[in-house]
Amino acid sequence: MKKYWISENEKISKSYRKILNDYLMSMKLANRSKYTINYRRQLLEKFLQECSLPLNELTPEYVLAWLKKHYWHKKEGTINNYISDLSCFFKFCMEEEYIKRVLIKNRWRPKMPRPVPKYLDKSEEARVRLAAEKLPLRDRAIIEFLLSSGCRCCEVYGLNIADVDLASRTARVVGKGRRIRQVHFSETYAILLKKYLLTHPKENPALFLNRYGNRLSIRAIQYTAALLGQRAGLLRSLSPHCFRHTFATNLLSKGAELDFIAEELGHKELNTTRIYANLPSEHITSLYRRYMG
Repeated sequence: MKKYWISENEKISKSYRKILNDYLMSMKLANRSKYTINYRRQLLEKFLQECSLPLNELTPEYVLAWLKKHYWHKKEGTINNYISDLSCFFKFCMEEEYIKRVLIKNRWRPKMPRPVPKYLDKSEEARVRLAAEKLPLRDRAIIEFLLSSGCRCCEVYGLNIADVDLASRTARVVGKGRRIRQVHFSETYAILLKKYLLTHPKENPALFLNRYGNRLSIRAIQYTAALLGQRAGLLRSLSPHCFRHTFATNLLSKGAELDFIAEELGHKELNTTRIYANLPSEHITSLYRRYMG
């Protein structure tokens, strides 16, 4: 099995590949997710295989020209992510004394619009729930868990049977940075899961399985959500993360404090949760009236 934290790209020089692999290993030791390490490895492989200069001869102008060539046509958030990814790599290189100067300038970062979470309004959520009733039992349980717990897709993917306590309606999930937290779920999910477990092979610890008896993949969960959105007649694509935003927005509309929402979502920093504070106050009032009457 290929080790995702090791680059085997032979188009990169051996010296560059060693530095890259040292960096990727440092990310793995820091408990960064497989997705994050894969994503950053692919970006850095692209940069390093096209880099025509030794690392210690790189200049900010060279790096900026490369970014403009490949990514300046992207959205502001995407550009900002690429700048951040390269910045983290170059910071590692400075700490390891491969380079001696800063290669990324803060002024390159595009001005970001205030983010507004993409969530389901009351009408959309009702249509999604109605369409979900026609899904197979496993998929109904996944959708209900996403809506009632606010979990990330990767957290649902990693669930084992032993992580779920039906009596207390709680589950133990492993979030970003391998941080473990307890989440809560609805009575509806508890009922669905109880039925689902009746046909679940006891020898397999994974909670959600595919037809071959293996752990259901993240891509399969994403596909289930997207297909559900189409069946519900939504005018935009539906992703598992939209359920997470819907969960948080529902809590906010019912008067929950941001620190409580942050704890439920597993946010390490409260500032991450403040994205929901960007919803206009009149919109929050409207949401409250819709959900609470």
